Amino acid sequence: QVQLVESGGGLVQAGGSLRLSCAASGRTFSSYAMGWFRQAPGQAREFVAAIDQSAGRTYYSDSAKGRFTISRDNAKNTAYLQMNKLKPEDTAVYYCAARWAITTRDVYDYWGQGTQVTVSS
Repeated sequence: QVQLVESGGGLVQAGGSLRLSCAASGRTFSSYAMGWFRQAPGQAREFVAAIDQSAGRTYYSDSAKGRFTISRDNAKNTAYLQMNKLKPEDTAVYYCAARWAITTRDVYDYWGQGTQVTVSS
């Protein structure tokens, strides 16, 4: 089992950047693929980005491609989401998640509590 804690959210102006972190407990972080999802008010949770255990494969949603970068540091048990050129429509609660295999589907086994990202226009 793994516990996940996100951090790094906040208020930023459009065009700005934020880096989200997802700290994982336990010694098996490197066994899990990691994903980032987000949920805006009144909307369903949606996929943002995912990375496999060795960081050899990454997937992005169309809205994230070219602006967001997912990465991980297995030595630090941490996954990251670098978000650049932020837009007001990126405003949401961002969640990190862990699963035994990488996927873009909302079927991850472990979830963090979420961190709020607000982008002002």
